[in-house]
Amino acid sequence: MNTSESLADLVAAEDVLLFANAAITATGQREFRSGAASQQLSLDFLHTYVRVNYRRVYAASLALDINDHNAARIVLGLLETVGEADAEERRAEGRLIAARLARLPPQRVYRLFGEVRRAGVNNRRTRAIVRDWLAARPDLGHDAVKYRSGVRTAARHIHLRPAEGAGAVAEVGAFLFRPGKLPRYEHPLLDAWRRAHYEQGAVAELPFSVAEGFAARHGMRREAFLKRAAPRMTRLERLRTLEQRAGGAQRPDVDLTVMPLTRLALYVLALPFEQRTTRRAELTGALRTAARRAAGGHAASWGRVHAVLDDSFSSSGSGQKRRRPLAVALACHFLLEALAAPGAYRALWTSGRNDALLVRPWGPTPLGTRVLDALEPGPGGAVPDRLMIVSDGWDNAPAGLAGEVLRVWRARLDPGRRTAVVHVNPVYDADGFDVRRLAAAVPTAGIRDAEDLPALVEIARFAEGRTGAAELYAYLDRRVAVFLGEGEGHRQDEEAEVA
Repeated sequence: MNTSESLADLVAAEDVLLFANAAITATGQREFRSGAASQQLSLDFLHTYVRVNYRRVYAASLALDINDHNAARIVLGLLETVGEADAEERRAEGRLIAARLARLPPQRVYRLFGEVRRAGVNNRRTRAIVRDWLAARPDLGHDAVKYRSGVRTAARHIHLRPAEGAGAVAEVGAFLFRPGKLPRYEHPLLDAWRRAHYEQGAVAELPFSVAEGFAARHGMRREAFLKRAAPRMTRLERLRTLEQRAGGAQRPDVDLTVMPLTRLALYVLALPFEQRTTRRAELTGALRTAARRAAGGHAASWGRVHAVLDDSFSSSGSGQKRRRPLAVALACHFLLEALAAPGAYRALWTSGRNDALLVRPWGPTPLGTRVLDALEPGPGGAVPDRLMIVSDGWDNAPAGLAGEVLRVWRARLDPGRRTAVVHVNPVYDADGFDVRRLAAAVPTAGIRDAEDLPALVEIARFAEGRTGAAELYAYLDRRVAVFLGEGEGHRQDEEAEVA
């Protein structure tokens, strides 16, 4: 650490890391050990504190792997308090906001625009941001049908009127503000929506979420409707509905290998044990394919990796985040297998299970015992190059043993840091305004999706105290530069994508 750095610099760096962990993991929803109200209150405080004291860092957080909930909150906070920024900050914030909105799912952006309107934020810059985002949408007619109220709210907020546009824009405006006035629409989805009011055949031409309402209005049989609507379903819609049709007994007609790793893990954990067993080859193959895709250029580059993975009862999550912590652990298991050198990966679940595909939330959290096992030298006295711990941090069998084991290991047995130890935590601790840590000497990072693990391991090193504030801010500057230079590399909208 640079001794020339002031105490204020170090405190600022700690605040930045604390906010990054919260913005990655917290969504204001109920967790296993805290309710939604306390989560929201804690998150409100952090957003206000960081925005007021570190506005540039607050905006730069949009370039990190934060979740969509907090990205939208940051955008709203920046737009609401534009008077607190100077001209240079406003320019930088505008670029970051535009880049982040391009990566958010459209339904999230339309919801954000509704919050902007309710907050009364209607300055020229905000209207320009909304107008530019709408202009960049690939098919505004599709949005008008699928997100009708959101598009209408956004159009009203920027004072867009049908007469102001031409061609497709004017037609969308007429659809939103004068429905039923035109005898027909040139845009196929707009006209399908018009015909669906009296023609069953037009229902299947609409986006699935819209078509469901019309199908119910016409009294269509569910089985017949799903068969006709299948070609227009997204991958997730097809997976969800076809599993319901099969009653859990048949394999859905969905290519699981193209699903994101963490979402695939959630799907696997929702299956009964019998299905997991009978479909073992298919599910394991899909998870490993997704893990190799997530590892990318880091595959097989981490050397010998041992992992302690939490499948205790608290990994069941909550009603709003059902099995989310366990799904992150399962996804990390397959990702770490792909990141480790061939044959150099070892997984230790807190329950003692050896079959990752059949894990379930059960029992206490003996992290200390599993950490001891993971640090045990292997053949020839070899210790792991990396020890990864995926847990909510509630070590309770016995309490505090994991922290003490890690402290003694670092201070007495491995002062040269041959083994890099990192703890990733998928659960936000509302009372502590951070994710729960195991030991002061062990870097901890919040995690929401296992796909972000390589990047989170990089940022976690700043929490270890061996690097200073200057290095952290330089890292943020690099992330911002990469984020703004990605062009078309933003995440595709899975809700709008028809697979």
